[in-house]
Amino acid sequence: MKKLYTTFVLLLISSTVIAQYGYRDSNRIGINIGVNQLSLNTKNFQTKPELGWDAGLSIRGNFYDNWDMVYGIQFSENNFTVATKSGFSANEEVNMKLASAQISLQLSYVLVENVLSIEFGPIIQVGGKLKSDYDKENNTVTGTTLVVKDIQDISKFNFYPAVGLTAGVKHFRFNISYQYGINNMLENLNSKKLGYDFKGNPGILNGNIILYL
Repeated sequence: MKKLYTTFVLLLISSTVIAQYGYRDSNRIGINIGVNQLSLNTKNFQTKPELGWDAGLSIRGNFYDNWDMVYGIQFSENNFTVATKSGFSANEEVNMKLASAQISLQLSYVLVENVLSIEFGPIIQVGGKLKSDYDKENNTVTGTTLVVKDIQDISKFNFYPAVGLTAGVKHFRFNISYQYGINNMLENLNSKKLGYDFKGNPGILNGNIILYL
């Protein structure tokens, strides 16, 4: 996490330099908070998206003509459920939580000054292991011979292209965005020789409120 903070500080310095060439307001710091919904696209087991939360900081700086540059760091809890069996016959959906941090660099095309813009660009995510309730870890994952704790140690890094829309007024805006994970989120499970060829790509829908200072 320390590397993420260091990178964000460097982005702050860079954005200050870029802003000197803009023609509108200088950089604005935004406080972001909102919700997300993660869908794990995989054929290995049955999943359903669930709501999670987002919180972070962003900087919007002038770039060129109608273009802004938006730098951001965001901390999230993502959730989805996995279909399992508890005991011999009982079906049960087990919630899986993923804590993560993201750094983003977005180009923003301003459609209406301080009101409406379209953003797109890359996001880098670093996450931990999937977490579930302790008493659910030995549930059998439906369609496999594995239990829930077998699938928790997923890959820690992912790269997301993202696209979004920001609307509102100068100091208060709402952003909705979608990001799709290019990397195989389940790749790390393949190194454990569990007897399956794991492949899964996450898609995340975000809805955030942004307060610009």
